[in-house]
Amino acid sequence: MLAIALSSVAGGLAYFLPAAQFAIESAGQVVKVPTPSPTDILLSPSPQKPALSPVTGAFTVLLLGSDDDSKFNADHVLTQSMILVRVVPSTKQVTMLSIPRDLYVHLSTGGFGKIDGAYSYGGPGAAMATVSQDFGVQINDYIWVGLLGLIKLIDAVGGVDVVTSHPVLDDYYPSDIASHSAYDYQRVAVLGGPQHLDGIHAMQYVRSRHGDLQSDFGRSQRQQQVLLAIRQKAKQLSPEDLPALSAALGGELKTSIGLSKVAALLPLAASFDNPDAIRQIVLLPPYTHGGGPGGSITANWSLILPLVHQYFP
Repeated sequence: MLAIALSSVAGGLAYFLPAAQFAIESAGQVVKVPTPSPTDILLSPSPQKPALSPVTGAFTVLLLGSDDDSKFNADHVLTQSMILVRVVPSTKQVTMLSIPRDLYVHLSTGGFGKIDGAYSYGGPGAAMATVSQDFGVQINDYIWVGLLGLIKLIDAVGGVDVVTSHPVLDDYYPSDIASHSAYDYQRVAVLGGPQHLDGIHAMQYVRSRHGDLQSDFGRSQRQQQVLLAIRQKAKQLSPEDLPALSAALGGELKTSIGLSKVAALLPLAASFDNPDAIRQIVLLPPYTHGGGPGGSITANWSLILPLVHQYFP
């Protein structure tokens, strides 16, 4: 689906996320990670102004995105996008590690499989524990967003402006948002050049998997473009905007981060104005290769783990 669906908690983290998406595999000891109490900020927005307290310590968030399009039970969707984000307020550094859905790993719930099944087997706690055990990192919180959540988020901020360097023409784009069948297809087109995209067209631009000569590499670049555009819009938000924005999203974004912390992230995000301070980790060969079980992706952990632990201590 889209590695970019996970671009914000009602705008708070959107500023931090110019993303990428690639590959890995793992084994190792099971590490138990406490499951944070989920907060559906979209179903219960606070009518009062959130109390702000400065966010000063470094923290790591796991961003999760799902095709919640009725192919699966609502509690057992696959997370087709996973992005690990570490923010260090004291140095204004952000590090992002993008994890592909076909990564073959040791699941925290037992056994091995593609990492997109971790959430399906055990919810956000299992997804966090799987990433924690395989990468050896501590995760503080999670954010989950569905397809409709991304669409509603972009519409709620008034659309995004991008220069579509990878035009989309897709005869097999999933028609699963407003269809009675989760397996319908439709033809979509997003033309090249400067574009103002609403939620539906932004989704089409970042989600399409057909017709791009650069395959998933091109799609990752499209996703990065839209993330940067969302980040630009998020810079215009204030804490007072959050309750109305969360209400507009209508239940499509869930997180363990409370609304007051989201509000506190807004001024912090605005202070991250140096693009060189945002580090993107992309695991290309020789770090990764195909040919894993069931068409999955495997990785060279002897190269990956030292790199990850350098930036996710």
